[in-house]
Amino acid sequence: MSSIIVPAWAWGLLALVLVISISIDLFAHRGSHVDSKKRALAWSVGWICVALAFNLFVAIRFGRSAGEQFLAAYLLEKSLSVDNLFVFLLVFQALRIPVTEQRRVLTWGIAGAIVTRGLLIFVGAAAVKEWNEVLYVFGAILVIAAVKLLKEPEEDGENRVLLWLERKVPWTRNLDGHKFITHIEGRRVATPLLLALIAIELTDIVFAIDSVPAAFAVSTDTFIIYSSNLLAILGLRALYVVLAGALADLRYLRFGLAAVLGFAGAKLLLSNWFHVPPLISVGVIASCIAIAVVFSVRANRRDARHGGEARQGA
Repeated sequence: MSSIIVPAWAWGLLALVLVISISIDLFAHRGSHVDSKKRALAWSVGWICVALAFNLFVAIRFGRSAGEQFLAAYLLEKSLSVDNLFVFLLVFQALRIPVTEQRRVLTWGIAGAIVTRGLLIFVGAAAVKEWNEVLYVFGAILVIAAVKLLKEPEEDGENRVLLWLERKVPWTRNLDGHKFITHIEGRRVATPLLLALIAIELTDIVFAIDSVPAAFAVSTDTFIIYSSNLLAILGLRALYVVLAGALADLRYLRFGLAAVLGFAGAKLLLSNWFHVPPLISVGVIASCIAIAVVFSVRANRRDARHGGEARQGA
């Protein structure tokens, strides 16, 4: 994959897009109102349009190949970010965070993810530039992650970080308005909001260890990987509101995500012998997720039909 030369003004444009987008999101969602699914869907579509507009800029400024790489990396990160949504749901349920406060935690969590993802991407890009063999390490990490996803999840597997935090961080189960820290008997303790925020940030770092290497399967350019990653996670808050109720019903989604990770890992491990064009990668990633969703929906309908027949028979 050819490397592109990115001028300073292009990085400045990306920073401007991110600052404006985050500012708009914060201004539009100030207060304690809760987005309806219809409004959240509109916001989610809006963030996708922002990403596609930036994708068009990349294609015009750096060429068609760069544009295709951006699209593949964006779709890859968007798909893998669904795993983050599962964690959001589990953390909020475990800590009993009301819907009115979930947006606040997600906003700060996504802002923190922008920083941590940036650090991981720049470190990864520097390592690849210095030692190209690092790509094989990334490939192995992705294959291992895919195999883990295929296994049945442990009962409390996703809550390990949260359980550890509950033991290590002084906190109270009682909320104190919008505060992340409160005072009890003269000492400062964390509220459930802060505990949820820390849990989300730590688990995002864990997920980034999978998703960032996966991006290197479609591009080795720091600008493309960084911009596509950040624009993909920018709309996570809205996507969570849209999918929160449906996540538990997508029973086969983890198999689709495992297929995506396995494909990305195999692509890195075989990169010296086989080159998969970015658009082919887009098709494979989209197909894996689409097939998993379709099979999940069909299974749910079949169960509902059988359940109805059983009730009628009784």
